[in-house]
Amino acid sequence: MLCQHDQSLALLQLKISLSMITVSSTSISLYPKTDSWKEGTDCCRWDGVVCDNKTGNVIGLDLSYNDFNNSQSQIPSQLDLSFNNFSDQASSSIENLHELSSLYLSNNNFNGEVPSLLGNLKKLTMLDLSHNNFSGQLSSSFENLQELSSLYLSTNNFNGQVPSLLGNLKKLTVLDLSHNNFNGQIPFSFENLQELSSLYLSTNNFSGQVPSLLGNLNKLTVLDLSSNNFNGQIPSSFENLQRLSSLYLSTNNFSGQISSSLENLTELSILDLSHNNFNALNPSSFENLKKVTSLYLSYNNFSGQIPSSLGSLTQLHMLDLSYNNFTGQIPSFLGNLTNLTALYLNYNNFIGQIPLSLGSLWQLSLFDISFNNLNGQIPSSLENLTQLYYLRMGNNNLSGQIPSSFFEDNQLNYIDLRNNKFQGPIPNSIFKSVNLTALLFSSNKLIGEVPSSICKLKALQIIDLSNNSLNGSIPQCLGNFTTSLSVLHLGMNNFHGTIPEAFSVGSSLRYLNFNGNQLQGTIPSSICNCKGLQFLDLGNNVLNDTFPDFLGTLPGLQVLVLQSNKLHGLVNDSSANYSFSMLRIFDLSKNMFTGPLPSEYFNDFKAMMNFDVKMKYMGEPNNAYDYSVTLTLKGLVIELVKIQTLLTTIDLSSNKFSGMIPQSLGELKSLKLLNLSHNKLTGNIQTSLGELSNLESLDLSWNLLVGRIPMELADLTFLQVFRVSYNRLQGSIPGGKQFNTFDGSSYEGNLGLCGFPLENCDNGERQQPTASPQEDDSESMFGFGWKQVLIGYGCGVIFGIAMGYIVFKTRKPAWFVKMVEGYQKPRRFKK
Repeated sequence: MLCQHDQSLALLQLKISLSMITVSSTSISLYPKTDSWKEGTDCCRWDGVVCDNKTGNVIGLDLSYNDFNNSQSQIPSQLDLSFNNFSDQASSSIENLHELSSLYLSNNNFNGEVPSLLGNLKKLTMLDLSHNNFSGQLSSSFENLQELSSLYLSTNNFNGQVPSLLGNLKKLTVLDLSHNNFNGQIPFSFENLQELSSLYLSTNNFSGQVPSLLGNLNKLTVLDLSSNNFNGQIPSSFENLQRLSSLYLSTNNFSGQISSSLENLTELSILDLSHNNFNALNPSSFENLKKVTSLYLSYNNFSGQIPSSLGSLTQLHMLDLSYNNFTGQIPSFLGNLTNLTALYLNYNNFIGQIPLSLGSLWQLSLFDISFNNLNGQIPSSLENLTQLYYLRMGNNNLSGQIPSSFFEDNQLNYIDLRNNKFQGPIPNSIFKSVNLTALLFSSNKLIGEVPSSICKLKALQIIDLSNNSLNGSIPQCLGNFTTSLSVLHLGMNNFHGTIPEAFSVGSSLRYLNFNGNQLQGTIPSSICNCKGLQFLDLGNNVLNDTFPDFLGTLPGLQVLVLQSNKLHGLVNDSSANYSFSMLRIFDLSKNMFTGPLPSEYFNDFKAMMNFDVKMKYMGEPNNAYDYSVTLTLKGLVIELVKIQTLLTTIDLSSNKFSGMIPQSLGELKSLKLLNLSHNKLTGNIQTSLGELSNLESLDLSWNLLVGRIPMELADLTFLQVFRVSYNRLQGSIPGGKQFNTFDGSSYEGNLGLCGFPLENCDNGERQQPTASPQEDDSESMFGFGWKQVLIGYGCGVIFGIAMGYIVFKTRKPAWFVKMVEGYQKPRRFKK
């Protein structure tokens, strides 16, 4: 039988709509089946079209990549256009396909309001409009779809309140409104949806208390109200949801004690109450939930001990109690939960030792007890956890040696033992964990050498052994044993020798920190092979080299710390290719650099000129590792365990830089800290420094600067630290704003300065003899230069001649003889 003429026209219109869609990523036609769709031919014979053999109505369309099974024994009645790139043109072509029972339009680019014409498809039982850009409110025509059993509207931009008309679709079994912008409360009309088995309302802006009417939908098996603004307590009517297997209430503002109504939900498999404000657990809350496999209670305010009823949930695979205030010891009954694959107890206040019984959790793959107050040693029973993949025990008070048997036979991928009191050497057995991607042993009391066998762990991405007492030389192979390594932190140890010479091409290193060792020699140029390097800290060693200008070829370098070494020579831009354009932290302090300040580099510090920087922290993707650095900030040595991208600093203090302060420093608008102290800088303080509107600390002390303090500096409203002491400045100190907060120590050693907080200026102000920039700066310990000495010498000569003349004329005047003889008598000292 020939297809219906009106439906043939509708399909041809649909073909035209599809042909308007261009795909630049492929030269292959996305819709080859439509090539057979030609006017004047039977549409029931077109590729991808299925008709009812009796009526000629189009009941199915398949425009996917796969061949359509056009079997006469199977007559589908659906149109699946999901995962295409359609816009609004295609939707109007569907209106005449009034026999459709299933319509899938997900993952396209539809926008605006849902066309009301969809209300004409009255035989629809399935409608999927998810993952589009539909917006506004739902059309009233939806009320015509009385046969609908499944309605998916998730991941769009719908807003406003949910229309009550949805409550009239009484055959609905699945309703998904998640990931939209719906607000207000759940409509009372939902009480009519007595056939609902799955209701998804997550990730919207619903508010208020959850209506008790949901407890009357007793066929529900899945209820997801997560990521909204619901508050109050869980309705007591939820005890009626006897078929419920999954309940998601996370990321709301629920508070108080967990409702006893949950005790009756004996079919529950997944219960997620995380990210709320619950503060109390009923001791019997979980006694009857024997089928629960996943329990999420993290990020609440629970306190006290873990209720013993948890020990009866023997089907548990996932237990997350992290980020609460649980106290006491970790209960040994957790060892009864032998089906556990993931156990999170981190960020609580547990004390005591790790219970031996946890060694019975032989299926455990994820285990996190970090950030508690646990002590003692790692129990030997944990060597039974051969499926362990992810282990975090950091930030406790655990001690003893790291047991070598722990690594003999497991699948470890990530191990974090940071910030404990472990001692002894790193066990060699750990180097058999060939799947290891992260090795975090920092801030312990580990000793011994790091063997070259560490380079057998080709999968390593993060190595942090910092702040221990490790010694010996750094294995040379660490520079090139793998291209996957992104973090290498060996700082604050006792390593000696040289930096590994060969960093391989294609290296993934982003963070390299050898600060605080005894490394000697030069900085290897092969570091430039690490094109993704963002952080380099070689400070506090005994490196003897010139400035490594080749590091300017690293396009993403943001932090460069070379402080406290024996680096020397000029710091200048020897090539136009070396720019340091992304640099935010530049610390060359406490070296022996000479010559003028590197104005060429200042001109290229583009990142320090940029105001529009979003506040985030430097680190590895997915928060796998936070970058840290130790800097001198505002006169204090501070370890920043996280580095804000907003932090921009230049510290060139305690070198031998000379010449004038470059005016180009005033272009670094986002600079927060500038320290040029303890150098030999001359000339005036540049007025352009007054343009550094974000500056919080400015230290120019202990130089040879002359002239006045520029009035423009008074405009630095964020300035908290200001030091110009021990220069040759004169004139009045700027008044007002931040300058009213600085005490006299900021200005001491400048005899020509006056005004608050020093003595008031007289009419002519104070004048101080100024030295030319070429003048020798050598002074005695009392602060006298050669001019002062010469003046004193001249006065002494004149005084001596006068006294000689008096003696000659008066023949030893008595007063003069007594004075001289008095000085010649030996003095007695008290014993």
